[in-house]
Amino acid sequence: MKRKTAVSFVEAALSERQVERQPFSPNSVKKAARIRNATAVHSVCPYCAVGCSQLVYVKGRTIIDIEGNPESPINAGTLCPKGANAFQLGTNPHRIHHVLYRAPYSDHWEQRPLDWAMQRIAELTKETRDQGFIERKDGKVVNHVTNIAALGGATMDNEENYLIKKLLGAGLGIVSIENQARI
Repeated sequence: MKRKTAVSFVEAALSERQVERQPFSPNSVKKAARIRNATAVHSVCPYCAVGCSQLVYVKGRTIIDIEGNPESPINAGTLCPKGANAFQLGTNPHRIHHVLYRAPYSDHWEQRPLDWAMQRIAELTKETRDQGFIERKDGKVVNHVTNIAALGGATMDNEENYLIKKLLGAGLGIVSIENQARI
């Protein structure tokens, strides 16, 4: 007795049913997956340090879907609840796309250019560092700053955290550096 393979069962079923002669509505014929004709871009989930792989589907420079990458040895296509909602991170209509600034003692927010905000942050960081910089303590060279602390976000990967730690610690002398992903 000859065993039938899964392929031969499917072939037999298709030939028996004559799929092409089945009545389909025009709406059924037009249906397609929303990711059809989209470009799949490989990415990494931005939330924690696990590094789950994602496929970001893009059409016309617009993100239309994000899902886990089934080829990833880390997550095998699955995502945690935060990773599964990564689509909202980039597409939420309520996301702010400009700098908001509220001056001291002001009762309202103002829109400011990004260049202005970056320059302002650099100036305030330099001013604060200069005020709290300690070159020597008890005759020993310490070159540290204790009036600034840094708390990194969980959306950064290990490499970004490493670079930030080096910039803030070795570059600026900041002692209190922590990352949200470890808290």
